[in-house]
Amino acid sequence: MTTPDTLQDTRIRLNHGSILMPAAGFGTLIPDPLVTRQATKTALETGFRHFDCAERYRNEEAVGEAMQEVFKAGTARREDVFVTTKLWNTNHRPERVKPAFDGSRRRLGVDHIDCYIVHTPFAFKPGDEQDPRDEQGRVIYDSDVTLLETWGALERLVDEGHARSIGLSDITLEKLREIVSAARIKPSVVQVESHPYLPEWELLDFCREHGIVLQAFAAVGHAMEPNLLADPVITAIAQRVHKTPAQVALAWAVQRGTAFLTTSTKSWRIQENFDISTLPEDAMQEIRNRITTNIRFNSVVKTGVPGFIPRAAAS
Repeated sequence: MTTPDTLQDTRIRLNHGSILMPAAGFGTLIPDPLVTRQATKTALETGFRHFDCAERYRNEEAVGEAMQEVFKAGTARREDVFVTTKLWNTNHRPERVKPAFDGSRRRLGVDHIDCYIVHTPFAFKPGDEQDPRDEQGRVIYDSDVTLLETWGALERLVDEGHARSIGLSDITLEKLREIVSAARIKPSVVQVESHPYLPEWELLDFCREHGIVLQAFAAVGHAMEPNLLADPVITAIAQRVHKTPAQVALAWAVQRGTAFLTTSTKSWRIQENFDISTLPEDAMQEIRNRITTNIRFNSVVKTGVPGFIPRAAAS
């Protein structure tokens, strides 16, 4: 008799409020709202119970509609679904945080957010223009607010019972240390680019030390070059364990103690990305020791401008 593999159902306990966060997350950075709605519905029906959203993606309503449709059908229950959304850069001033949060909550059609995340540690000029630029096309930053002040406004959302946990995204270890040392409520989740080509071991060690979940986006390389899924170490393991390279990369993410985000609009790919199984220990060691490529695909940590969101979508 074989024991069923439950890696895809892994849940990680957060450091605030004893909340369990599903390690397998579905990212909703999908430009077309109709496609977003169908992909979200497919992901829910497949088994994903963690959905990562953002004000900046401009499709929270579509995600909310899909969730409500599935909840009404009885395929999933709201209490089993972990909903994350993010505060955009133009709303970092403390007085703008609660209205931005309420807007996301209203668009998603939920009464609370399971994790509210600062999208990047960079504050942009406040206002309705999500991508404020000067006449030379340079980002207009807001120097009149600090990340710690923004964090304090997120802490108040937790105090008031609106957000069950809070976190940070696109942050360096140096900046994370500053927040952890000063915060009253520590970050529960840190969302950063991470994959076998960018394992972020030092950041992961710090997160483990402080009970913070590292959540990896671009967990399969975001189809960029060099192609992680064509790496000979990954492909050899995939062949050996009868899984796809993507399934190997995602299983690696969960087994090393992180959560991941993966996005697709194709139903078969959504199902494939959820169907992960435990890798043998020698495969885990091969990925750590034999992969030497080191590359960051998204330069957001330097500018606050997400590299995977087309600039045109902001205008």
